[in-house]
Amino acid sequence: MKVSVLILGVMLLSGCANQGALPWLNVANGPGTCPKLDSSQELALNMADELLADGRPHASLAHLEEMPDNLVQVRVRKAKVLRLLGSSEAEPLYRSLLGGCMSAEAEHGLGQLASARGDNVQARQHLMRAVGLAPTDEKIRNDLGVIYLNLGEMEKARFEFLTAIELKDTDRLAAVNLVTLLLYQDKWQQAADLVSRLGLSSAQFSEAQARAEQLKPGGAQPPRSS
Repeated sequence: MKVSVLILGVMLLSGCANQGALPWLNVANGPGTCPKLDSSQELALNMADELLADGRPHASLAHLEEMPDNLVQVRVRKAKVLRLLGSSEAEPLYRSLLGGCMSAEAEHGLGQLASARGDNVQARQHLMRAVGLAPTDEKIRNDLGVIYLNLGEMEKARFEFLTAIELKDTDRLAAVNLVTLLLYQDKWQQAADLVSRLGLSSAQFSEAQARAEQLKPGGAQPPRSS
């Protein structure tokens, strides 16, 4: 049984995995450092970010639409919000950002969209490119791990989850995903050791255990992406 068959409905690559998308930046500035924002622009972007974090994507988008569309920092956030809202406008916006100063975020977003469609092969291609551009981004590493898990490439998935954890051990998502993988492989002692070492809660362990069961024949939901 292929894990990819069991996990086609992935809750991918987004802080809210089952919403199907996240944003990513890029533009015609070319690789390198993105243009700096002034204080008022930074304040407006922070407001849009806070609204999105509060579960108000439409309000977040409205604030972004008040800002200049040529700013990559605005465009990447628009792509993210549109992805979360399930809009078809997200993909062309991500593609328009490729090749610029935020290519990693653009590749990440395209990978998330491909994953949401169940196209794990294309998602892997985008996410591998994203990792090459931003190897220390723990969210990208976690999401690539999810794709490897979907494709049944367990050792590669484990490597990416471990990398994400070591890059940011306060982010519980990759840790829960790794525990899920270990439980799926019936490596209970390793899973217990990881839970103890990282201080995961009993609720998080139960969540990982439930997901591991869902990965087995007859299961429905996959691990979570960032």
